[in-house]
Amino acid sequence: MNMEGKICLITGANSGIGYATAIGLAKLNAHVVMVCRNKERGEPAQKEIIEKTGNKYVDLLLCDLSSFDSIRKLAAEFKTKYQSLHVLINNAGVMLSKRELSVDGFEMNFAVNFLAPFLLTNLLLDTLKKSAPSRIINVDSAAHKFGTIDFEDLQGENKKRRFMGLYGDSKLALLLISYELSRRLEGTGVTLNTIHPGVVNTKLGVDRLKPKKGIARRFFKSPEKGAETSIYLASSSEVEGVTGKYFINKQEQKSSEDSYNEEYAKKLWDITMEMTGLK
Repeated sequence: MNMEGKICLITGANSGIGYATAIGLAKLNAHVVMVCRNKERGEPAQKEIIEKTGNKYVDLLLCDLSSFDSIRKLAAEFKTKYQSLHVLINNAGVMLSKRELSVDGFEMNFAVNFLAPFLLTNLLLDTLKKSAPSRIINVDSAAHKFGTIDFEDLQGENKKRRFMGLYGDSKLALLLISYELSRRLEGTGVTLNTIHPGVVNTKLGVDRLKPKKGIARRFFKSPEKGAETSIYLASSSEVEGVTGKYFINKQEQKSSEDSYNEEYAKKLWDITMEMTGLK
C-alpha cells in the first residue's frame, strides 16, 4: 500500500524494531515522525533513514517517555506542527531487571511500557479521530503471559518478582488497556491493535542476556523481521477496520485469558486516568 500523505508517529524510532519500522514506512512513502529520547541518537538515525529510502519526509521529535511532562510537551509540539495523524505506533519500551523509579515516581517498566503509551495516545486521540480512518498499534509482548494485575500493588513494590515479572506486568496492563480503548473507539474510525514482534535481536533487556548473549541472540529475529507486523498493521488494506486484536507474524492470535478480563480493564482504565492526570 502506498502511504503517501499519511503521517505516522513512531516512538523509539532510532534503533531496533522502531528504526526498522520507520524505514519500512518511509519506503512506502509515508511521512514518518520519529520520536527519540535525544538528538545524539535521533539525528544520525533520521539521516540514515532519509538516505536509505530517498524519502525526505522523515522528521524528528524528542521525548523522554519516562516523564509525563515530556510526553505532554511532545503531544503539544506534534499538534503545533501537524494537522493530521493517521498512524500512531507505540513501539518504545524498556526491560529493566532492577527496580528503578521514573521522575514521576512510578516503577520504570510500568512508566515507559504502559503509562507512556496510555498518556500519549489519549493526548493525541482528538487528532487521530479527526484524521480517521486512522490506526493505533501498540507493541506488546508474549511476556504479558508472565504478568499479573494486583490492584493493591500495581508496580510490584511489595513483593519480589520473578524473571520477566515487572516487565510482564507492564505488558499485560498495556494489553488490557488496549482492548478497553479499542472498545471505547468503536464507531470513530480509529482502530487499535497490539502485536508481539517475536524475540528480536535488539538492546532491550540486554543486561539480562549478557552471560549467554552470543548463543541466545543467534536464534533471535532481526529487527527487520520484528518490524514486519507493525508495518503490516500500519499500511495493509487487509486490516482496514480490524480492531481490538492481537497479532503475531501478521496473523491474529489469542492473548492470555487474563488479558480479556473487561472488569479488570475498566478498573485499570480509571486508575490510570488518575495516575496520568487525565481524569
